[in-house]
Amino acid sequence: MDNNLSPSDIKKLNSNRGLLALLSKEPLSVEKALRYVNYQRKLKKLQVELIRLQTWAIQNEERIIVVFQGRDAAGKGGAIRRVTERINPRFMRIVALPKPTKDEQSQWYFQRYVEQLPKAGEMVFFDRSWYNRAVVEPVNNFCTQEEYNTFMNQVNDFERMILESGIHLVKIYMSISKKEQAKRFAEIKSDPLKQWKMTKLDEKAQDLWDQYTEYKNAMFAKTNTLLSPWKIIRANRKTEARINVINHILKSIPYDKDLEI
Repeated sequence: MDNNLSPSDIKKLNSNRGLLALLSKEPLSVEKALRYVNYQRKLKKLQVELIRLQTWAIQNEERIIVVFQGRDAAGKGGAIRRVTERINPRFMRIVALPKPTKDEQSQWYFQRYVEQLPKAGEMVFFDRSWYNRAVVEPVNNFCTQEEYNTFMNQVNDFERMILESGIHLVKIYMSISKKEQAKRFAEIKSDPLKQWKMTKLDEKAQDLWDQYTEYKNAMFAKTNTLLSPWKIIRANRKTEARINVINHILKSIPYDKDLEI
């Protein structure tokens, strides 16, 4: 045991959470265990604030959208779970739309997303969003160049209309390195509980890394506006990224921080 541990550190390690963190992974690491306990404590405090934010939204009939984008295996789903696991499920939705149907393909591109916009008092979290057309679709030839250009010409106006209607819009991009993506893909493939997450698109993601980067940069250049900015979250370390995601959501929406819950 490290002789430099403070009384506070020892107290943390002697808790149920600390002992679990200390013994659950090999090799035994006091540093990692303390980091995990500190993460859990920070997460709990931030989740209390998310409940306060949601209570404010419900009481004031506010509408909130949080968009999550990022490369495959960037941790979008994990971040969304930490954001939503303690709030009231009756006043929030997680939207992860499947491939568009034939009818949806004939509609205005944004139409199926408009149908998912929040009602009064509701928070909606998009696990990928209309921004699929900015990166995923052109890289994988799921849309034409004309469809891509039309989207890029319309998206800022679309978001301006959302904001002018009184909806709060938060845009988060989870960013990981190529090496970290490869590591996570290997972990997914080797874990029978996670293998279902691996898709045909994921299989090609490493080979198409540079193309994704090109379209991602074009997306930021066009849509990172003063009215509707992006927040890039460095996500190579999942726990740190989740804390930063929640902090950004809380800072982005002017809720009543003194509200009793």
